[in-house]
Amino acid sequence: MSARPDTPHPDVTVDARKIVIYTRPGCPYCFTLRAGLRRAGLAFREINIWDDPDAAAFVRSVASGNETVPTVVVGDVHMVNPSARRVRAVAVQASGLPSSKRRPWFRRSARTGETA
Repeated sequence: MSARPDTPHPDVTVDARKIVIYTRPGCPYCFTLRAGLRRAGLAFREINIWDDPDAAAFVRSVASGNETVPTVVVGDVHMVNPSARRVRAVAVQASGLPSSKRRPWFRRSARTGETA
């Protein structure tokens, strides 16, 4: 088991113990997910299922009997091979904070279609 102490995103206060990623060495999908979560600034705990038989059993229990990784747990939500965007959305929801969506640099008027 390896822990990754990343700094959390300013508007996501989910504890790193609440985001757990089950991985295995050499998994390209795991690598992509970890990179995406780091870019998003989310802290997480990583567990190698090849080193932890209980973790492998848990992954099989939520992945229809398969050892599909990455499997992610955020609070009570289990996700098999999710995107970093999906994990972040679930983390924001679990934290109880509103999602900060990017706003366009201009606002279009609903009636006229002109910029405000």
